[in-house]
Amino acid sequence: MVTKKIDLDSLDEIDALLTPAYGRRSMTHPVPRYELPEHEMAPESAYHIIHDELMLDGNARLNMATFVTTWMEPEAEKLMAEAFDKNMIDKDEYPQTAAIEERCVNIVSNLFHAPAKGVGASAIGSSEAVMLAGMALKWKWRDRRRSQGKPADRPNLVLGANVQVVWEKFCRYWEVEPKYIPMEKGRYVITPEEVVNAIDENTIGVVAILGTTFTGEFEPIETIHEALVKQNAETGWEIPMHIDAASGGFVAPFLHPDLKWDFRLPLVKSINVSGHKYGLVYPGVGWVVWRHHEDLPEDLVFHVNYLGGDMPTFTLNFSRPGNQVVGQYYNFLRLGRAGYTQIMSAMRDIATGLAAEIAKIGPFELVSDGSAIPVFAFKVKDAVQTYSVFDVSDKLREFGWQVPAYTMPEHAEDVAVLRIVVREGFSQDMAGMLLDDIRKAVAWFEARPEHKPKAPAPQFKH
Repeated sequence: MVTKKIDLDSLDEIDALLTPAYGRRSMTHPVPRYELPEHEMAPESAYHIIHDELMLDGNARLNMATFVTTWMEPEAEKLMAEAFDKNMIDKDEYPQTAAIEERCVNIVSNLFHAPAKGVGASAIGSSEAVMLAGMALKWKWRDRRRSQGKPADRPNLVLGANVQVVWEKFCRYWEVEPKYIPMEKGRYVITPEEVVNAIDENTIGVVAILGTTFTGEFEPIETIHEALVKQNAETGWEIPMHIDAASGGFVAPFLHPDLKWDFRLPLVKSINVSGHKYGLVYPGVGWVVWRHHEDLPEDLVFHVNYLGGDMPTFTLNFSRPGNQVVGQYYNFLRLGRAGYTQIMSAMRDIATGLAAEIAKIGPFELVSDGSAIPVFAFKVKDAVQTYSVFDVSDKLREFGWQVPAYTMPEHAEDVAVLRIVVREGFSQDMAGMLLDDIRKAVAWFEARPEHKPKAPAPQFKH
């Protein structure tokens, strides 16, 4: 029998033989944070260093702030892992992934009652989808103005002050004047009257939200559409609508199938929706779809001969993994209409039930009830003077819950709320635990009448 001779001068070899894998030298000395280490380390050591650091993050399943999916079935996770290495932009090399994307676009278009074959694209969340839709609105408006011999240098977009910050980014990046409709105490959506008062011949479109991030409410899209149809007829304008359905696009078709908010309304030309929200896919995938081919200007579509063939593309990004699109298709195939309806109904029931129980706790008042999408907001009653929603949010964090507190948009900043987003994986049992901890938080503050309420941070922005 031949025994391998050990070089006792080799610390690496001694460590490998004598030191448990989890306690090797690489784990007992500081690791450079902002520069490359001089030497490599064992893969399990690198894993454990990062794994242990990530334990300092909050528990995603207890994060009631995010709309983003935090649980998927193991089969979906397996499929997504198998597609990590597939480049979504390389449609010539990965034609089946491209075909799956096309199927998803058609499924989404059909779900939103598009009158023709699906026209759209996958995107990195609704953020990219919003940028693409906004560009199409601006290009179409500019082409109309130029064809009429009119100036096209002062475009504006009408939207509520309750929009997500990505719309502010679009307006700034693409030099479009945002015409914000302010909110007011007790009203946190835009109205038809305010839309009509805000639009003019330079308006490239009106943005309405299906499920606001502040309260989860639907804006009155059908009545806004009716007012816009009338105004266009009187003025000769051709102002279209875009629906920001990031949060509600995968909820309304299943919980509110008779609600007219989508392509059943003729002036709705484009819709964005987040697959990684109630589409039930891990972040980050979004979708943008248009009513007709002519609603997407051809000069925004690039035909690239790059990776083996002609590749039409309309994106702001290039290389990205195809696994999120695969995850979306898995959900469509796995769940179908009945499965999505069942899941959305269950989440809605949990949200409305939890909201009703919170309303029974003395100091709270509901701002929304979770009946539109499984999201609701509530505030501390004005009569409560010793603690605020920010105090309650901090106290709940001590129990592990992340329940955001924030002030409402412009002209309603004196209203501060807590918001709860119910996602798949949040059960009735978990709702009961959260409710118990909210009661404990209230009891803690009410036992301290000398406590001074916490105010929002000076630079707070939702």
